[in-house]
Parts: sequence; structure tokens; C-alpha cells
Amino acid sequence: MDAGRLAAARTQFEDDGFYLHQEPLVPDDLIRRATEGMDAVRSGDYDTGEPPRGGWQPGDDPQKLCKIEMPQIANRAILELVSHPAIGELAAAISGAQMVQVWWVQLLGKPPADPEGAIPTNIGWHQDRQYWTRWKEGSELFTAWVALSDVTAESGPMRLVRGSNRWGFMDQSDFYTQDLVEGREAITVPDGETWEEVAAIMPPGGASFHHNLTYHGSGPNVSTRMRRSFAIHLRTENSAAAEGVGNEGLTEALDEPAYCPVVYRKAG
Repeated sequence: MDAGRLAAARTQFEDDGFYLHQEPLVPDDLIRRATEGMDAVRSGDYDTGEPPRGGWQPGDDPQKLCKIEMPQIANRAILELVSHPAIGELAAAISGAQMVQVWWVQLLGKPPADPEGAIPTNIGWHQDRQYWTRWKEGSELFTAWVALSDVTAESGPMRLVRGSNRWGFMDQSDFYTQDLVEGREAITVPDGETWEEVAAIMPPGGASFHHNLTYHGSGPNVSTRMRRSFAIHLRTENSAAAEGVGNEGLTEALDEPAYCPVVYRKAG
């Protein structure tokens, strides 16, 4: 990307609370190998010899939302994907960071919706900060959501609420709410603000970046194919674990570069 496009991307990230990179950021070959890695981890085949850190397990209902924690521990191609320098470079450009580190990763597979509607796969409206309490208040934390499949309007794309990053931490609605209308009604939109949803439509290898206070969620996948992605949670140099927490839970692997690599560091 040239300087003008990078400047526009940073402005969008700051103003809207997200930036959509709607063209491939990661090479096709790596997307193919990481997709194979996703299938391997889902089946319990770990080429590193070490399992991920929980979540959906082999043998679980394939119609359920698949969320697997820290899959890069279990598969080399997934680690290569989350370590890709293009992700770090763009993350640094839109955030102004001097350093960007991966601190947690989630494998996400949203299967086609159950025709009977009995198996929940929606993601309720939420701010990531609701679940990141192990980090010191004000820490610069954001997410790169990388698509492995073609994310269309029909496949249950992530939907982001423009400008909600400026509303502050609200702690209203939550990830697990299946009724998106009910979840929306539980959120008090500040005076003078509007609720404007933007769908993260993108090809395989495309990526979106969103702030930890940006409201987002997703509805059912009404296509015929699984929607595949990785949520790569990132931090800048302006971040620290909350006092007394240390490296536990979501911050447990901060000092393990093999799992949580620094994907960008400004030269000099």
C-alpha cells in the first residue's frame, strides 16, 4: 500500500474503530496450508505434538460454532499465518505502534446454519474489552480477523458498529446472546451517536482490524460452506497486564515468542 492509502487506513481505524482490508493480505499458498491446518486441528491431528488451549473438541457437534483457543500451538502452518509480517506491518501502520505482538489467537469456524434453528452459531454484540479484564485499563489492544474462506453477505460475516470505539467501555450485551435484536436493544447508544453496522465482506486472505471497544457481532451462515477465519489478538508497546495478574490466562504466553511472536518492531 502506498503512503496515501496507509494514511486513509489509519484515519478509518481511528474514526470508525475498524479498518477493512478487502483484498488478499496473506499469500494464497499460506491460506491453503493454514486451511489444511485448521482441518487437522479440528480433527485432533497436531503436527507439533502439542494440543491447543481448549475450546471446541474433536467429536463435538460439527454444526456448532467452532472456536479453538491458541491453535498455532498445535499447527505449524497456523503459526506461520499468525506470524506473517504483512499482518504486523499493516497493524503498525493503522495504529501508529512501534511494536506489535500477537498475544492470543482463536480459530473460528461458523458452519452453515441449522435449518431448524436449534443449534446456535450467532455471535452476540459485544466489545472485546468485556473479556480482556486481565489487561491494564487503557492498554492498546486490537484484533486482526483474517479470512480463510470467501466471506460473503450470506456466510454470516462479522458486522462492526461504526464509531462505537468512541463510546467508551459500556459492558452491555455479550458474545453469547443469540438474539441480535435483543442484544442491540440492551445497548444504550450515547446521545448524538448512531448505530451503523458495516459487514466485513472479504476474500480469502483479506483481513479486518478492530479496536477493543468496537461493538461487533455476526448472524447465521446461510451459505452452503463453513465460514473460516482466525481472530489474531494484538497489542502494542502501550499495554501491560493488570496489576497483580502476571502472565496467566489470556496473558500466559506473552513471554513465549514461539507462540506469541512480535510481528512488527520499528527499526532503530
